[in-house]
Amino acid sequence: MTQTVAITGATGFIGRAITRQLILAGYRVRALIRSTRLAGALSARGVEPVPGSLEDHSSLESLIHGADVVVHCAGAVRGATQEQFDRVNVDGVIRLLRVMESHDAPPRLLSLSSLAAREPRLSFYAASKFKGEQVLVNDAHRVAWDVLRPPAVYGPGDKEMLPLFRAMARGIAPVPGSTYACFSLVFVEDLASAVIHWIQSGQVSHRIYTLDDGHEGGYDWRGVAVIVERICRRRVRLLPLPAWVLDVPAYLNRQAGRVFGYAPMLTPEKLRELRHTDWICDHSALEAATGWRPQVQLEEGLRRTPGWPCYAGRASG
Repeated sequence: MTQTVAITGATGFIGRAITRQLILAGYRVRALIRSTRLAGALSARGVEPVPGSLEDHSSLESLIHGADVVVHCAGAVRGATQEQFDRVNVDGVIRLLRVMESHDAPPRLLSLSSLAAREPRLSFYAASKFKGEQVLVNDAHRVAWDVLRPPAVYGPGDKEMLPLFRAMARGIAPVPGSTYACFSLVFVEDLASAVIHWIQSGQVSHRIYTLDDGHEGGYDWRGVAVIVERICRRRVRLLPLPAWVLDVPAYLNRQAGRVFGYAPMLTPEKLRELRHTDWICDHSALEAATGWRPQVQLEEGLRRTPGWPCYAGRASG
């Protein structure tokens, strides 16, 4: 029998990749959709749209009714206050879990968090992701769940890391902190594949898993520059940015966000994340549980990512 997978955040960068792979794998997909404009496009791809939001109890009921699995991708990545992040990343998990717990046979839940949750003191975002995880740890009594903590995700459709790669392709690599800071990465299609493996494995362990692209020890900025040099066939110069270059606009962004009520990306808290020197993780526990292995490391992933000057996807197929 074909399983039904309900997904939140299906129109986001990561959610789109997961939804696409779910469809290709033959699942019946149901998606919570805020925008009626996007509902038609999803319907055309075979997705059943459920109009509503994480704040709407009835739409959450419709989303999970008859579902075998729920993949929770929706999240806030921008904000000037803890409340702005918590409203989605914590309260959204609470509401979803509450609805699921009310069912006699609730579906399995896979919640996408972030590696930032490992260091909740660094930022409002990191704290909100950690608190969202703790909702499941402490309050999920009847729902079988697992959590994925991906590191920085890039690939087709990415808008956050792409500007950096564009700059590097032109010969300059602006670095917000130490050039020796280490970090893991994962290609978005590999992350989506990990979700498919989790569903197919029937995995339920009430665990928090990390995953990466399999590059041992992660990357540092020098290593990334070398990869971009090889792809673009030009030298890439690392440019460590003086602290004030980012501190001033980050502070102004946060103040303006609080005054005018919008959600900025660059804030002092986000800078603490960016300047943290250890964002390395691995996928060994997830592989042991589900059999998933990453297939794409950074050089291939960049070649397959459109929107920057050295995109080679058409040439490589």
